Amino acid sequence: MTKELVKDKLDRPLRDLRISVIDRCNFRCQYCMPADLFGPDFAFLPKEELLSFEEIERIARIFIDLGVEKIRLTGGEPLLRQDIPLLVEKLASIEGLHDIALTTNGVYLPKYAKALKAAGLKRVNISLDTLKDELFGEINGRNVGTKPVLKGIKAAQEAGLGIKINMVVKKGLNDSEIVPMAQFCKDEGLQLRYIEYMDVGSTNGWKMDDVVTKKEIYYILKEHFELESVYPDYYGEVAKRYRYKDNGVEVGFITSVSEAFCSTCTRSRLSANGQVFTCLFNGNGYDIRDFMRNGATDEEIRNRVMGIWHDRTDRYSEERTAETVANRKKIEMSYIGG
Repeated sequence: MTKELVKDKLDRPLRDLRISVIDRCNFRCQYCMPADLFGPDFAFLPKEELLSFEEIERIARIFIDLGVEKIRLTGGEPLLRQDIPLLVEKLASIEGLHDIALTTNGVYLPKYAKALKAAGLKRVNISLDTLKDELFGEINGRNVGTKPVLKGIKAAQEAGLGIKINMVVKKGLNDSEIVPMAQFCKDEGLQLRYIEYMDVGSTNGWKMDDVVTKKEIYYILKEHFELESVYPDYYGEVAKRYRYKDNGVEVGFITSVSEAFCSTCTRSRLSANGQVFTCLFNGNGYDIRDFMRNGATDEEIRNRVMGIWHDRTDRYSEERTAETVANRKKIEMSYIGG
């Protein structure tokens, strides 16, 4: 098929695809899958409703033909998906894909890091919201300390994977960890990403008062470190990046609440059961799985994806109000990935 670059109603190209491979997770983080709602009886997707690796590969090829250059595998926890290195190998072999990454809590990286690297994975984002064991156990809802995640970070380093550390900051919960996390990552040569607490889904009890903004975090860091800004590497780059002047290690901010980046958002999302979402905050998905399983050709799927992207007008974070937070239909992060 001929490569055809598509743009949406606001002239934003399609460049990135986030693929959720599973809706299950071994953690119950408060901001994503709170334990009181995702309990032992919660009905996760049955295996037959998940996209197969072959289906994911087929859809990915179509997205890449339409301009996607980067793929990120997410969950739930993607390393819970059996034989995940095989999927990475399939995707990494597709011509036109420039980057493939994975977001994880890191617990299973000692088992999979080398195989993922060998399969073609380039980078991992590892979630770590504090270095304090007791607080980390409270946040992850499983009373798991930091040691398994730190082992995962070490395994990723030894495997030669690029690493970024994701820290979701919530006021009154872990904002006291902003500087300790910065010092740890700076000393270890790890890129830290501070993520503003977001109103994703409807189960995390989000309130604007709980958000610690990029500006607030930046000024806290400035009291301890000398920072200089870093120019974006490409159109649509999400993180606002800085580096420490004394050793060049980078630190970044994901500012979807205080400094929205909707105007340059190039990301589409594919849920574990085969629905396309055009925004992390838009709960209206477009079915691809059943369309494909009912016999659609690649050209028909391609036209469907093109139509979905052409009609895209999402700019939720730029339009966020108390009313939209309360009333807009959303999709859970555990279902669609970050």
